[in-house]
Amino acid sequence: MSKVIEKKILPEYFDLIEAGQKTYELRLADWDCQPGDTLVLNEIDTTTKQPTGRTMSRKVGFVGKTKELDFWTDKEIDKYGYQIISLLHDE
Repeated sequence: MSKVIEKKILPEYFDLIEAGQKTYELRLADWDCQPGDTLVLNEIDTTTKQPTGRTMSRKVGFVGKTKELDFWTDKEIDKYGYQIISLLHDE
């Protein structure tokens, strides 16, 4: 059963998602999120951390969790880190 999950988001990321330039979210996996859930993003003020009133909803697609990934060694991760790549349709 899908659920609605509300999370806070900073203005610069809110704007990028709203413009269609950012099509992913990187979050600490300290809460359950599954494909089909709805993620409600509530913008917060950068300084006060209070809600600005702007919100948006996005349906969750693929959820990858890094603890499940063992493609690289700890040495490689320490040297290079991770990068998240957004995949868009060709226009």
